[in-house]
Amino acid sequence: MSEWVLGIDTSTDVCVGLARDGVAVVSARVDDRRAHAEHLQELIDRACSDQHIAITDIGRVVVGLGPGPFTGLRVGIVTARTIAALGGDFPATIAVPAGVCSLDVVARQAVLGDQPPGGEFVVASDARRRELYWARYAVDGSRIGEPQVGAAETLPDLPVVGPGADLYPDVIGARAVPGPRHLDAGVLAASIDVLPDAGIEPLYLRKPDATVPSTRKSTLVTPRLSRR
Repeated sequence: MSEWVLGIDTSTDVCVGLARDGVAVVSARVDDRRAHAEHLQELIDRACSDQHIAITDIGRVVVGLGPGPFTGLRVGIVTARTIAALGGDFPATIAVPAGVCSLDVVARQAVLGDQPPGGEFVVASDARRRELYWARYAVDGSRIGEPQVGAAETLPDLPVVGPGADLYPDVIGARAVPGPRHLDAGVLAASIDVLPDAGIEPLYLRKPDATVPSTRKSTLVTPRLSRR
């Protein structure tokens, strides 16, 4: 019986992939970084329909944990948890998806690509606020150290690939080399047993933009006292 693996990543775009017996067969993406909830389930349903399978036929689920923005990551992780609980190979009471660093997926794409880096390299993605999420990788695609966030000037002096490679040409310049510019969720699904396990907690790296105020502000208008 074939094993179906679903890959989900919402750290940047909305990305969905399917792998069958370790081979990627579907890779779909919606280039919309502000409507993950609206597109994700539709993309999953379409991928399953194209392969003539039901969601319950999916045996395992792997999800990218970022780094990425708060809302997008939560959508992907919650969806992955829900679908994992429905999978045929998972007891519903203990079902959890596998979680990986999204930058690790792009690094694997780079080393498997037509023009793999000839040495150490960096994978970068957009962190907004004129910053990048990034991580350093060895020539074989294994990550060196933990993912970071910072201005483009903080990147090591190494070749750069990934969704953020072309964002700041005035800083990165010729270090932006040929390689993947989008995460391939088909590679994510096919690499579930190869990519390092990162747990299941999202990799935010910094606090969300929206925070709970520390004190309540009164909505009552304070009367102005007049002097006589």
